[in-house]
Amino acid sequence: MSVPEHVAQRRWLALVGIRIVGVAGAVFGMVIASRAQEWPVKVVGILLVLSALVVIAVVPASLAHRWRSPPAP
Repeated sequence: MSVPEHVAQRRWLALVGIRIVGVAGAVFGMVIASRAQEWPVKVVGILLVLSALVVIAVVPASLAHRWRSPPAP
């Protein structure tokens, strides 16, 4: 039993979109951390980078696992 092609395309687009948003968040965090004068703002930027990297690594993998086709009998 195969997933219709339009559903597979939407899922692929969702995975790519999540990765792009994660990269944008990491870049934004690097900009905040590099331009900050006070250390609390630098910490916020670093935490934003770390959380974006987790999103890039974990969310697409978990969605791909959730959407994986069941093995053929």
